[in-house]
Amino acid sequence: MKTPAGHECPHFYGDYFRGKNVEECRLLKSQNQPWSPDLCQTCPVPAIARANSCQYMKLNAVVTRPLAALFQRRVQIQAYCEKSKQNVSEPQVGCGECHALPFKFEIKED
Repeated sequence: MKTPAGHECPHFYGDYFRGKNVEECRLLKSQNQPWSPDLCQTCPVPAIARANSCQYMKLNAVVTRPLAALFQRRVQIQAYCEKSKQNVSEPQVGCGECHALPFKFEIKED
């Protein structure tokens, strides 16, 4: 579903049926973190979902405010791979073990 920022996000939910206006981020809700529509502007989750659709990667989200009151609140993401049982340093790329390249180049000398 499209977020208030206009990006497709698998964790955003909006119910607008018959005049309702219910919006929530289910990723943040599952982690008991506060959500507001302004967080969708800088949230990295839609970009991660576009780049990597690994079913084993689980995202953990935390809402932080860098440098106390100087900057707006942001969502920080930590990823964990349940198949390889390790933390993922770059969620856009993945852990590197779940999805191997589909082919190999071999150069044979005669």
